[in-house]
Formats: sequence, C-alpha cells, structure tokens
Amino acid sequence: MQAQLNGMKVAILVANGFEQVELTEPREALQGAGAQADIVSPEKRTVKGWKSTDWGDSFEVDVPLAKARPEDYQALLLPGGVLNPDTLRIDEHAIAFIRHFVGEGKPIAAICHGPWTLIEVGAVSGRMMTSYPSIRSDLRNAGANWVDEPVVVDRGLVTSRNPGDIKAFNKTMIEEFAAGARRSA
Repeated sequence: MQAQLNGMKVAILVANGFEQVELTEPREALQGAGAQADIVSPEKRTVKGWKSTDWGDSFEVDVPLAKARPEDYQALLLPGGVLNPDTLRIDEHAIAFIRHFVGEGKPIAAICHGPWTLIEVGAVSGRMMTSYPSIRSDLRNAGANWVDEPVVVDRGLVTSRNPGDIKAFNKTMIEEFAAGARRSA
C-alpha cells in the first residue's frame, strides 16, 4: 500500500474487550500507509483484546487516555467488540476525546459496535451508516440512516459491519483519512 498517510497521527481508542482483529488489521494497514497509529486507552499499561468467543492478546497502550491530547491526532479509529464501546460510551474522558474529532470535522472510522460511542456524542443524526446488525436500531433511533453494506462513508465518517468487511474498511479508511488530511492542510 502506498504511503498516503505519511506523518499522520491516528488515535485508536479502545478499552478492554475490543474485537482484536478490528484493531490489529486496521492498525497494520494504517502503519503500512505511513501513519503513526497509537493505541489510546483508559487502561494505563496494557489493554486486552477479544478473539471471537474468548479473551485475546494484551497490547501495550501507547498513550493512556488521561494523558492523550486529541488535538495531537488527525484521525480516529474506533474498533468494535461489545465490551469495548459499551465501556467507552460511559467514560466521560473517552466521550470528550471522541467529541473533539467530531467537533473539528476530523475523519473517523468505526467498525462493528464502534458506532455506539458516536451515538453518545450525538454524531450520527442525519448520517448514512452501517454497523453490526444488533445496534442497527440504536443507530436509527439516534437519527442515522442505517444500511446493510460492507463499508459506508458519510462526511468523513467511515463505518463497516464486522470483521468480514475489514479489507474494504481498511481501503476506504485510508482513502478518507488521506482526503481529510488534504482538506485540513
């Protein structure tokens, strides 16, 4: 993959219980495109993934959420899993962090259950989105136009349904993050 994101800093916001492949594969794609992709978490040292039906691996936290400055990042990745976004959406620091990206119009990519956090910051009304089917009603009730497609882009927001969509998600995320960088330059 071309180094379309050279010099871009991307925050990957996760709590324990993120769907592991939804962090590892997008992070690898971002790094392959030249971005610095930092794991930001309410956890101070390590954060634990979820692999399909059981706990997965632990990952080093690059920047604890308490010390993270959203203005240092040009884009945000929100992996899914059920536990991860459910924890983040009730964490006031996580919500403030996400709200910065929404308020500044910075590109955001969310997969699976990741859009739950976007509902909490009031960022889905009037947007076309997709997600894991079980949160379809949550998104619709918050004013989103939910569609069942592998990847959807609406005004800098990239969403996908599940790990099966990661290839399309990664390609579109990188394109949208690069376009967002050009818009803000």
